Amino acid sequence: MSAKNGSIKLIAGNSNPALAQAVADGIGLSLTKGVVRRFADMEIFVEIQENVRGSDAFILQSTSYPANDHLMELLIITDALRRSSARRITAVIPYFGYARQDRRSGSRTPISAKLVANLITQAGVDRVMTLDLHAGQIQGFFDIPTDNLYASPLMVRDIKEKFDVAKVMVVSPDVGGVARARGLAKRINTPLAIIDKRRERPGESEVMNVIGEVAGHTCILIDDIVDSGGTLVNAADALLANGAKEVYAYISHGVLSGGAVTRITSSRLKELVITDSIQPTEAVRNAANIRTLSVAGLIAEAINRTAAEESVSSLFD
Repeated sequence: MSAKNGSIKLIAGNSNPALAQAVADGIGLSLTKGVVRRFADMEIFVEIQENVRGSDAFILQSTSYPANDHLMELLIITDALRRSSARRITAVIPYFGYARQDRRSGSRTPISAKLVANLITQAGVDRVMTLDLHAGQIQGFFDIPTDNLYASPLMVRDIKEKFDVAKVMVVSPDVGGVARARGLAKRINTPLAIIDKRRERPGESEVMNVIGEVAGHTCILIDDIVDSGGTLVNAADALLANGAKEVYAYISHGVLSGGAVTRITSSRLKELVITDSIQPTEAVRNAANIRTLSVAGLIAEAINRTAAEESVSSLFD
């Protein structure tokens, strides 16, 4: 596959090499040869070892844990490509870290998502491609074209293959995620329920009420990020207490920090399905009730369409 105005070059950082290779395989290209390494003081050094002059360059890099290291890698790779005369640079960021800091949560606090957007733009990125942003309005934080891809088509296909949708109910784990859950429920033609929760402090949640008749249904929780896992575990308990038959969860980004994997595996959640936007840890791969869906094909097709100057949004029509 060639770009409309130059060859495609795929450059991978260290955040998710398995996904980067899968995307390259999906496009039918090899990853561009390069070095991303660290000096003794952990300073990052990048060297592109192929000619990229005039190319349509795509950097595949999630800003997942360790978020700051992977963000700096992205910025330095961008600078290396810009100084090597790449025609256009697209940052493909399957998981956009700092997205949860999209507004001021109190006095004298930052809007870090906007700061990160400024850093990426000023480094020389011409276009951003990401997946299931925590808040859609973050696209407006960038002053360059931004494509927000959606994992929902993959989830819909998987749900239809795994479940009798006549017995399924989609559940939003909080009021803020209702639009996302409603969209998926509409795609599979199922009813919707909502968990009303109160968060006392970051990383902890208390389920207060279940809005909707979930008794007898197989409930599927839908959200964009699972971090500590506390919300999902509490939500599953509340749904089962209200008569749900089984509880599953489909989440775009498996951050799964701290003891989250242990919390999920020891919970009453039947299965957690995540994408590989963040490279799964060994604990995640070995967990009996955590499964991964690959977004490599989706990203590969979006890259092909971007390079050919074709519509990306039509992927989700």
